[in-house]
Amino acid sequence: MHYLIQGCEAVFSPSAGPQSPVTDIRIRDGRINELGQHLIPNKDETLIDGRGCVAYPGLVNTHHHLAQSMLKGIPAGLNQGLGEWLASVPYRYWPKIDAELMYLAAKLGLYELLRSGATTCADHHYLYHASSSAEVEDAVWQAADELGMRLVLCRGSATVMGSHKGMRDAGILPESLDQAISRMEHSRSRYHQTGNMAMRKLVVAPTSIVHTSPPQDLREFAAFARAHGLKLHSHLLEVDFDQQQALQKYGMPAIDYAQSVNWLGEDVWFAHLVQCDQHAIKLLAETGTGIAHCPTSNCRLGSGIAPVIEMQRAGVNITLGVDGSASSESGSMIQELNLSWLLHRTQHGPNATSAEQVLNWGSENGARLLGLEGTGSLEVGKAADIVLYDIQQPRFAGVHSPLLAPLLCGEPVSIKTSFIQGNPVYGEGCANPIDEAKFTADIQQGVKHLLAKVHG
Repeated sequence: MHYLIQGCEAVFSPSAGPQSPVTDIRIRDGRINELGQHLIPNKDETLIDGRGCVAYPGLVNTHHHLAQSMLKGIPAGLNQGLGEWLASVPYRYWPKIDAELMYLAAKLGLYELLRSGATTCADHHYLYHASSSAEVEDAVWQAADELGMRLVLCRGSATVMGSHKGMRDAGILPESLDQAISRMEHSRSRYHQTGNMAMRKLVVAPTSIVHTSPPQDLREFAAFARAHGLKLHSHLLEVDFDQQQALQKYGMPAIDYAQSVNWLGEDVWFAHLVQCDQHAIKLLAETGTGIAHCPTSNCRLGSGIAPVIEMQRAGVNITLGVDGSASSESGSMIQELNLSWLLHRTQHGPNATSAEQVLNWGSENGARLLGLEGTGSLEVGKAADIVLYDIQQPRFAGVHSPLLAPLLCGEPVSIKTSFIQGNPVYGEGCANPIDEAKFTADIQQGVKHLLAKVHG
């Protein structure tokens, strides 16, 4: 199908320039074919009325835990910091998540992302152990396929019990290194696609490089990734415990340990990096290592604020992640953009962040980090990953900067249509819309089933 979006209030396309305002977007063969004003429809094009809407590039979520979409607001973890929360929530529940529950959780998390304006999700999926089933991972790919979402599956792993007490308390038997690599190879050969507009990518992503894999295993993971052109991802310095453990176990700061096991570079990014000092920032910048900044989760768990303003000044690529909905209950990318815009002003003043800058963090920067440079911005030749936010509503009516209204006002947002690779996947024109009432009932039933498995 070919489409022509006509008459948008505004389009976020910096390449067009202020003297060439764009209102129309032509989509052909899954790509943006033309940007302009008053474009003449071709006979084979379906018209999309963009009046009352602003067009953004599809947002790119660089760190998520889709399995946590059914673990929101667990009472035991509501007021706990990271270490205790891990034991009370994800490590307690995830061994009981089977393929059916994983499918529901993944579909819920991806649907929440779609309805907030995301079109790409990097899911740090870590539900693997010695006797785990491949069907649990397959369920994530299936959910993404059904929703038409770009999925980067960051394949988690733990090859030792680790120093996080949650894993020990849950009695989880880790994978062996051979198991993890063999299973990753199976996923790579079955799902991974090359190219900068791929719909499916695999990433090598041990759950925590400080806690869940010994040095030689990390080197083996890095070698496997680079031999196959895969990127690398993990958690690092979310809280000071990472630094304490690196110093105690390896006699060096966590960032130096990462470098010693070949886990820094332009093909690597870490989630959180809240506890970065100037030495760590310098190494990240020098090596081209990126960050998935997850402000909502870091606030929710009391972890702190990642120093992304200093990182950006040093040249680090800043991207945004929702993180798991067990510590970021909104599950929304627009929430992350809005909070990122606001949060750093509390530390650095009103010039610390601009809305346009934060929108780039959440779109173009993320696409580049994931190796999806053919997406992430509204430019001719790029993939048609486009979100039409409907701002013809009372809460946006008083906004004097209509292009920025969704970001400035934050949730709730309303989307008229979202395209991924030129296909309408949400809102008007979507071929397979979700029956929200039935889907809600299915999720609620799934939560009941999970609770029964956990509590006997």
